Amino acid sequence: MPNRVARKSAVETSAVALFARNFFKYPSMLGSVIPSSRFLVKHLMAQVDWDRVRVLVEFGPGVGTITREALKRMRPDALLLVIELNEEFVEYLRVTIRDPRLRVVHGSAADVRRILAEQGIPFADHIISSIPYSLLPEAARQEIVTESRRALTAEGSLLVFQYNRTLLPYLKSSFSSVKLDVHFLNILPALIFHCTP
Repeated sequence: MPNRVARKSAVETSAVALFARNFFKYPSMLGSVIPSSRFLVKHLMAQVDWDRVRVLVEFGPGVGTITREALKRMRPDALLLVIELNEEFVEYLRVTIRDPRLRVVHGSAADVRRILAEQGIPFADHIISSIPYSLLPEAARQEIVTESRRALTAEGSLLVFQYNRTLLPYLKSSFSSVKLDVHFLNILPALIFHCTP
């Protein structure tokens, strides 16, 4: 048991170091210098009906803070497809998370429908996104939101957390319902948008 605890601690430490290093290398790819707090992740997880979700997509998983928690809650027959632009994070996730339900793809969230099709998946039940949209060009924001809406089932939902309201008009233009929640138990207070078709 001590060895297992030591290994877990080493993985967590290396994850924080990797995340911070990449923040300074690619600040426009990450919205914060450290991964999301466990309080924020727990709050996000509570927004998902885990009994219903068979296909979950995550944009910008980073070092897998949300990914790991999602896998703990997912059905045995569910699939988690994570899409990440940063090659270091892609390799880290492939090496550190061994779960047959997980598929890690090096790519852009703007290509979510093409990536789903390549994986033989028609639609996603739910998408979780932690991409820092305020740092993206306007056209990229709109494309990712539009493609996300098209990638979801009719009963699906998009769950986004951000640190400002930049994305709100884009979400409202694509989704019929956008609910906003503010979560204060994070290094930076987070805005959580829950969007349904």
